[in-house]
Amino acid sequence: MATGTDQVVGLGLVAVSLIIFTYYTAWVILLPFIDSQHVIHKYFLPRAYAVAIPLAAGLLLLLFVGVFIIYVLLKNQKVTKKTQ
Repeated sequence: MATGTDQVVGLGLVAVSLIIFTYYTAWVILLPFIDSQHVIHKYFLPRAYAVAIPLAAGLLLLLFVGVFIIYVLLKNQKVTKKTQ
């Protein structure tokens, strides 16, 4: 069973994810239908970032996963050589 701290951290992560999802959805789907002079536009970045930010995040995620896989493979290879 998860401890109280784990549950609080999990709830926090879910809340942050929900906020990010709501903000991004409003930015990409709803904002183009609102007049460009409306005051709500000052709370959002330009639309070019709507593609650039997820693209950069995805590339960083792939980079970190690749580095982790290489690290684990090299570490296992060194352990195997020591035991022989």
